[in-house]
Amino acid sequence: MKKALSRAYMALIFLFLYAPILLLVFFSFNSSNSNVVFDGFSLRWYRELFHDSEIIGALFNTLVIALLASVISTIIGTAAAIGLQNYKKWRQKAIMNVTYIPVLNPDIITGISLLLLFVAVKIPGGFLTVLLSHITFDIPYVILAVKPRLRHVDPHLYEAAQDLGAPPLSAFFKAVFPQLVPGIMSAFLMALTLSIDDFVVTFFVRGNSFSTLSTVIYSITKRKIPLSINALCALMMLCVLALLIAVNLFDKGKTKNKEAER
Repeated sequence: MKKALSRAYMALIFLFLYAPILLLVFFSFNSSNSNVVFDGFSLRWYRELFHDSEIIGALFNTLVIALLASVISTIIGTAAAIGLQNYKKWRQKAIMNVTYIPVLNPDIITGISLLLLFVAVKIPGGFLTVLLSHITFDIPYVILAVKPRLRHVDPHLYEAAQDLGAPPLSAFFKAVFPQLVPGIMSAFLMALTLSIDDFVVTFFVRGNSFSTLSTVIYSITKRKIPLSINALCALMMLCVLALLIAVNLFDKGKTKNKEAER
């Protein structure tokens, strides 16, 4: 009885989470301009999506910003996490508490404060302000993702590599860096997701000449939601699903190789 109830409860949770997404994907193939009545199967909205220069341009901007912000914030955040590891415990705790503030801070406060900063230093809203803003709110998440991984690295590994004749930089990249790769990759993916997903901060700092996917969709929904948006969401969901499958297959392959070596 308990198993049946727990399974029913889990089924309801998954239904609540994924039913709207599945309906969105289903109606992306609708031949008519309706999110309620399905009139027949058609790829009309996918064709219209690829001919919509506004959405394609915004998607390109979003991906460029997300990739650049993720790479830069991952480098800075990883370096910061490694630097913090060499501090005394009380200093680490103090700095980590400060690092938590941007994570817990409401996005609207972050957006307004960055907007006021850019106005004060006279940087016009556009690509640069959006990129700097995304790097700013991504860095704390990178530090929080990489820091736990550093705790599992032998603190004497770096010194041992140097004792064996490796130069400082080579000792880090050959002995320490491989141990951090899983944490760095998870930090990069988290930063990428946050950057693509962001709306509030981008809305405040983008100015009038630059748009990302979230801000374009927001402006479109004020008028009428075309089913090309459904098609776009369906394609993005497909890409995420393919990425998850690829990561899982890669992890399974690594596990099998380790078992075979044993």
